[in-house]
Amino acid sequence: MSETNLRTWPVELAERYSELGYWRGKELTAPVREQARSNPDKVALIDSAGQRLTYAELDRMADRVASALHEWGLRRGDRFILQLPNVIELVTLLLGSIRAGVIPVMVLPTHREQEVSHLARGSGAVAYAITDVEASYDFRSLARRVREAVPTLRKVVVVGGPGNDPSATSYSELVGMGGGSVEIGDLDPSSVALFLHSGGTGGLPKLIPRTHNDYEYNARASAELCGFDQSTVYLASLSAAHNFPLACPGILGTFIVGGTVVLAREPSPESVFALIARHRVTVTAAVPTLAALWLEAREFDDADLSSLRNLQVGGAKLAPSVAVRIHGFLGVRVQQVFGMAEGLLNFTRDEDPTDLVETTQGRPLSPHDEIRLVDEMGEDVADGEVGELWTRGPYTIRGYVAAPEANERAFTADGFYRTGDLVRRLPTGHLIVEGRAGDQINRGAEKFSSVEIEEYLLDHPAVREIAVIGVPDASLGQASCAVVRPVEAPPSLRDLRDFLRSRGVATYKFPDRIRIVDEIPLTRFGKIDRKRLLAQFGQEAATEPVAVQ
Repeated sequence: MSETNLRTWPVELAERYSELGYWRGKELTAPVREQARSNPDKVALIDSAGQRLTYAELDRMADRVASALHEWGLRRGDRFILQLPNVIELVTLLLGSIRAGVIPVMVLPTHREQEVSHLARGSGAVAYAITDVEASYDFRSLARRVREAVPTLRKVVVVGGPGNDPSATSYSELVGMGGGSVEIGDLDPSSVALFLHSGGTGGLPKLIPRTHNDYEYNARASAELCGFDQSTVYLASLSAAHNFPLACPGILGTFIVGGTVVLAREPSPESVFALIARHRVTVTAAVPTLAALWLEAREFDDADLSSLRNLQVGGAKLAPSVAVRIHGFLGVRVQQVFGMAEGLLNFTRDEDPTDLVETTQGRPLSPHDEIRLVDEMGEDVADGEVGELWTRGPYTIRGYVAAPEANERAFTADGFYRTGDLVRRLPTGHLIVEGRAGDQINRGAEKFSSVEIEEYLLDHPAVREIAVIGVPDASLGQASCAVVRPVEAPPSLRDLRDFLRSRGVATYKFPDRIRIVDEIPLTRFGKIDRKRLLAQFGQEAATEPVAVQ
């Protein structure tokens, strides 16, 4: 698949970003090589079983994998799907393929046939890396189905046992094909280093091309802002196929500064707390639902978490009440991170006042992140007003791959990415996320954010988790329905409405219906699955009368 159809930065901007030092013209794995030369015996990587690689060992293994991929028949520009849990082999395959000029396509372990086949077809992938069995799911069976659906997919490598598929290659067999060092000097730093995937909120996930230049800057600038250095021990508790734990600053940012990465195979409190205690982890990252789970579990756990200094929370909006609990209960500083795999990252800073850390989603990473907040007509709104976030900059892509219709919707003619996020900007430059454009409820022509009401109701003592969705209503167009996972005894609709009234919330924002559930479904990205809730409760709730305000 050619890169000639990729939307890239205009020449004048590319030259400007290079002059400013944002783009350093480095191949993405170069920092590992540099650390191997300057600090070869420093531990670079530890997995959940305790296996370790120093920087010298990691660098040699990346070379070995690069050489093996060439012997296996992969060539520069070939696409290679990586669908693995957080194991050392994921990192070595990632670094080795990038070093060989083979382009990895990052796929979540939770993706299944539809998503993997879609990404394989869109990228023209020729190879696919999987584990054998994870959480009782046989990925070898998935690989067979995907290969049947995608003719270009010729090769499969399995971390573990290949099973009864004679055409599959084990990871150990693949690595055995590798030889010495691989010459990487002629890789074009403006070329694609890897493909991330979009959240798929508009359907199946889209391919996000990240170049060596822009993604190295993404990780390096994030590491500098977050104070990462050689003493950093970063725990990757979220799937490393996500942009957040991979490069915000994540695994790649930690490698750039010469710190140590610890891989959590799964993010349960038991696993995460044990790894923090054992390896003296200093920073990790979570989505809000996971952070809340850790908070609950901490009440019954006495693991030594004294090394942990910073908990990054992103992927969805963090409720201020949860941020307060993190500060008070875990005893660490929370850092809000609001970003997207397409580029733009926002962070709260160490020097920010506590109220901004707890109530905002930070401000842009780069001085050259351009931000617009616009109304439905594409006109800029004033600070303090809600608008859709548009952005462009030195690490925000200019277009998806193999998605012309999505590009027309998502990108303006002058290169701004229409994020779909509804945001307010404070005079300080900090952003407050009010939801997604699709998360607004239009009740009788009065529009409000479901996220706003969720934040209020999370403070209700009977509410453990909540999602507010818009359901069809004959007279109002939409009515609001509160889907509640209770602490113990479930609250009534009147309880919720009285609670909002006591907080001075406008009555049109009060929920009109309530549903009690044992679990609120989440997407693979840890966000509330509103589509699933609407499918489950939309028609049923639509038949009920609207509550009297």
